[in-house]
Amino acid sequence: MAVLLACLFGAGSLIAQDNQTDGFMEEKLNLTREWDKVFPQSDKVLHSKITFHNRYGVTLAADLYMPKNAEGKLPAIAMSGPYGAVKEQVSGLYAQTLAERGFLTIAFDPSFTGESGGQPRSVSSPDINTEDFCAAIDYLSTRDDVDPERIGILGICGFGGFAVNAAAIDTRIKATVAVTMYDMTRVSAKGYFDADDNADARHEMKKRLNAQRTEDYRNGTYAHAGGNPEKAPDDAPQFLKDYVDFYKTGRGYHPRSLGSNEGFNTTAVLSLINMPILTYADEIRSAVLLVHGENAHSRYFSEDTFKKLKGDNKELLIVPGAVHTDLYDNLDKIPFDRIESFFTEYLK
Repeated sequence: MAVLLACLFGAGSLIAQDNQTDGFMEEKLNLTREWDKVFPQSDKVLHSKITFHNRYGVTLAADLYMPKNAEGKLPAIAMSGPYGAVKEQVSGLYAQTLAERGFLTIAFDPSFTGESGGQPRSVSSPDINTEDFCAAIDYLSTRDDVDPERIGILGICGFGGFAVNAAAIDTRIKATVAVTMYDMTRVSAKGYFDADDNADARHEMKKRLNAQRTEDYRNGTYAHAGGNPEKAPDDAPQFLKDYVDFYKTGRGYHPRSLGSNEGFNTTAVLSLINMPILTYADEIRSAVLLVHGENAHSRYFSEDTFKKLKGDNKELLIVPGAVHTDLYDNLDKIPFDRIESFFTEYLK
């Protein structure tokens, strides 16, 4: 009897599994319909809001930019960044500009931030944020007006690192541009310029962050890291003053941007410490262009990443006189001509 019951219950389980579906229903997001970007709207492209989902069930929000009078299947580019920014800031400016130059583009908010879904809010993940790029490829590959063999990605700042990581895992990506990139896992684990690259420093950081986890659980909420200050101290590093000038002024402030407001959850950095994202960058076979400012504090991230890349379809472009945030929105510094020619060459 026991054997019979076990068989019956087992069969029931199999039947229940067979009746399950792997279909996914996207979360309904409350998307802003008015133009609320920090840059002016172009009359050369068509703009619309779209959503797509990633493998973890998070629904992402994006702005889609289409060249006016476009016909046939177009080359497409998905983009995101900087770290803590929203699509209404830098990635949207890049997306609109490249759409003016003939590409179908989307600029998306990463999981758990901006208008995208996911709980809890204001967290990052080296896995999920890499997956966000791959999910964008899923979406673009299934559009009737996109050529699935001509899709690229572009990441800015911390999402430049995640873009390179996506190129190392997703063979559908034919070309990758990383602009003023950070490797967020490296800077989280080792500090700027690897100044805290030792076990004792990491141990103290982990103790502090794990104590915060206990407090967060006890309080039923998540403490935030604080983002950028309203005003940078006089003795602050120049790059912090540059961040404040972008995120906290009319130049780039946006109410949904973590960089403009409360920042990521304090404990969000825990997921970055143990997981170096560029381990397999040397295995990327598709084309990669790294763009960095000559005077950027973060320049070493691109230079060291470029040393890992292999093949004659890899390039490092140093922009004379530019600092990190110049490549956010300074149209006199951002090398759009070179970025366009790179994508044109490798998305043909």
